[in-house]
Amino acid sequence: MLSSEILDATALEQASLVRRGQVTSEEIVEIYLERVAEENPRTYAFVEALGTRVIAEARHADRRRRQGEQAPFLGVPTAIKDLNLAKGAFTRFGSRAFEKFYSMSDDATTAQLRLGGFLVLGKSATSELGTLPVTEPDIHPPTRNPWNLDYTPGGSSGGAGAAVAARMVPIAQGSDAAGSIRIPSSFCHLVGIKPSRGRVENSYGQDDKHIIYSCGPIARTVDDAAAMLDVMAGISVGKPHWAPAPTAPFAELAKRPPKRLRVRWSSKNWLTETDAEVALAVERMAKLLAELGHEVEEGTIIAGSVEEFLPVWQRIAALAPVHDWALTQPVTRWLAEKGANVSDAEVLRLTSKLEADVLAWFGDADIWLTPTVAVAPPKIGAWKGLAPPEVFAEAAKLGVFTAPFNVSGQPAASVPAGLSKAGLPIGVQLAGRPLEDGTVLAVARQIEEAAPWRRMRPPEAKAK
Repeated sequence: MLSSEILDATALEQASLVRRGQVTSEEIVEIYLERVAEENPRTYAFVEALGTRVIAEARHADRRRRQGEQAPFLGVPTAIKDLNLAKGAFTRFGSRAFEKFYSMSDDATTAQLRLGGFLVLGKSATSELGTLPVTEPDIHPPTRNPWNLDYTPGGSSGGAGAAVAARMVPIAQGSDAAGSIRIPSSFCHLVGIKPSRGRVENSYGQDDKHIIYSCGPIARTVDDAAAMLDVMAGISVGKPHWAPAPTAPFAELAKRPPKRLRVRWSSKNWLTETDAEVALAVERMAKLLAELGHEVEEGTIIAGSVEEFLPVWQRIAALAPVHDWALTQPVTRWLAEKGANVSDAEVLRLTSKLEADVLAWFGDADIWLTPTVAVAPPKIGAWKGLAPPEVFAEAAKLGVFTAPFNVSGQPAASVPAGLSKAGLPIGVQLAGRPLEDGTVLAVARQIEEAAPWRRMRPPEAKAK
């Protein structure tokens, strides 16, 4: 097959090609490694590509296929975020404090993806310790948006978003504590899923009954995202995590036409003015959902304050096992220093209150529709020179619509909703009731069928 045909194929289509013997995993991997060599110098989506190692793993996957193995994504390459451990790769957490940390084993997330047949092509870039919604750590050049290299792809899973958008991998793993999957998905014209709390096992085996972050997929199609979520959640491979198992695999639930749902929507928020083009995209999506038969009405987004959430974020930063905070960036260090004075009990009190507030506001809606991000992607370096509190204030504007569903543990997805006049992607967020991941996926797929986005791709942009 032609390289272009492989690069255009979805992850599920590639898995099917390998399963039927129409192409080998080794051939797919070599095509993607060539693509990374060509594109990564422009975007810096990958911090490390595992050339020799992943080729050997691809050959092994081809042998497994000939022996009859049927893992759902056998032989398909993916990217692992550099906050996650992958055996045989460095894990730097986007920080000079971990510059020489070499992973001798996989963490729980990577191990589960390997069970599903995925091959680790490399490590994708992240903001330092995953603390910011832009991917500009000082350990390497900034990660750039394939749609326009002057702009950020978002963060903290910015490398994953850029890699999928630039077709350096067909699908990627990300993680999300305040929008870190959904923000890059919005900025890069992709589908990103933050699963319900408890769907995906914590990467490091922590008790995650109250943790606000989760791993999830970043993909070009809902079907790919749903199938990867099945793997990550142990639905199709392994043992499901503690959340009640869905009535069917998510890949199947996504394809079931949803019943008539109560959809509420808003494009306004309490923190920053929503860009006019973003607000219009949300309104268009609300009209589309009404045309698709749903009961749609405008509502008011939950109010809040940065000060309520900030101690939670500071405590998360403080818990990172950094041996020398002097090696970290000023905003990361500021967060951790403040977080050292926040107790775990205080974090639990704050998150429990915020969770109750969000769930009460969500009310009897089945789906809440909002912008994923209120504003356009910032330019690379836009926050350079700002004091740490100012950086966090700018970051909060990007996460105002996404963070509430982290504290409530509800499922939420970002799906493409068109391009701005400047040619930058706009995403809308679909948030569902607790544990109703299947409903979110079904609505996302319904939108994808009505307004297909798969064939849209970034132009061959050049940095100015």
